[in-house]
Amino acid sequence: MMKIAPLPAEDLPGSNLPEGHVNESFRILSDVRVVDLTTSIAGPYATMLLSDFGAEVVKVERPSGDDARHWGPPFLEDESLWFLAVNRNKKSLALDYSSPGGRQVLADLIDTADVVVTNQLGSVQKKLGLDAASLRATRPRLIHVSLTGFGLSGPRAGLPCYDLIAEGYSGVMDLTGPAEAEPQKVGAPAADMLAGADAAMAVLAALHRRAATGQGASIDVSLTESMIRFMSPRILPYLGSGEVPRRTGGRDSVIAIYQTFETQDLPMTLGLGNDAIWRRFWEAVDHPGEADAAHLATNADRRLHRGEIVARIQAILLTQPRAEWLRRFAAAKVPAGPIYRVDEVVADEHFHARSTFYRITKDGREVPQVALGIHMDGEPAGFFSPPPRLGEHREEILGGLLGYDERAITELRAKGVI
Repeated sequence: MMKIAPLPAEDLPGSNLPEGHVNESFRILSDVRVVDLTTSIAGPYATMLLSDFGAEVVKVERPSGDDARHWGPPFLEDESLWFLAVNRNKKSLALDYSSPGGRQVLADLIDTADVVVTNQLGSVQKKLGLDAASLRATRPRLIHVSLTGFGLSGPRAGLPCYDLIAEGYSGVMDLTGPAEAEPQKVGAPAADMLAGADAAMAVLAALHRRAATGQGASIDVSLTESMIRFMSPRILPYLGSGEVPRRTGGRDSVIAIYQTFETQDLPMTLGLGNDAIWRRFWEAVDHPGEADAAHLATNADRRLHRGEIVARIQAILLTQPRAEWLRRFAAAKVPAGPIYRVDEVVADEHFHARSTFYRITKDGREVPQVALGIHMDGEPAGFFSPPPRLGEHREEILGGLLGYDERAITELRAKGVI
């Protein structure tokens, strides 16, 4: 396989992004400390979401680092871009907590924490004394989050899992892609991201309850169940009708016209979700009379005649380039859009106006980021610190947070614990 030479730093797409900023109004969780024991994507994404709202996240990594640090190419300098995508705003401590000395450091650190997040299997959690029952026995206010593939109970609780496996279990792969194609994975780690968001949401709910009652929580989130919930608009129609949905390339929506179409030059998406939009669409394409056909009056009618309608719309859209149709549909308030490549997403002026992409500059390196995407009181979230180097905050965590003196730190270093 041919090796592709990396672009010079000044030519990287991320170097042209606007400089990110710190938004102090997002320090809503500034009194919350999270000990993050997770690796890969789902757990780090969960803790990054909490950190975007100001939580202090101490990322405890094996001496070799989070698995995702090694996922590449591509790398930015010597750092995995997958790792950089889900680890901003964190402090890193490299710690071998399989050793007695390391376990004591970790116990001291957890004593200061409000939240602990782990993605270890339940059996491993118990072996290391990091399960909810062990940690909360002497820390009743602690919020413990277990984020695994199948959860802490059930026949598959002991099995390892990645995003790909969770997507396969959920049914999403069977429904993704054209009818004649093989099942396809979603083009992003959907189960990881959904489960991570679920874990962060559960922490917020647990913090709210703890503020009122003083009671901590034991939270159990699984990649498979988060992904299955994502599929509920396809699962419930089966449960209520007995009809098993099949892969159609996204052309079987409950909305009669809700799919991709070709134009004179580039493909586009079109969603005619109600009767008013149906009428506006036909006016926008200069065929207003077609909206009045009696046999197409309702969405249910239009679903019965989907093939006929799709063929008619496709013939019309082939007469003009995509840009012209998007201009007309925007003016008519008809939901429609392009099918972007990733580089086109990043170049879109709307998302730049919303501060969706930015870069963090520190110590001569520029790290591109995708923003939280949540605006509060009219302001985007911004960031607090760049993704950490492995073990970057060792002195700050051990000396500053835990109060270890230099002799203790030197001893831990000599024993290979840190």
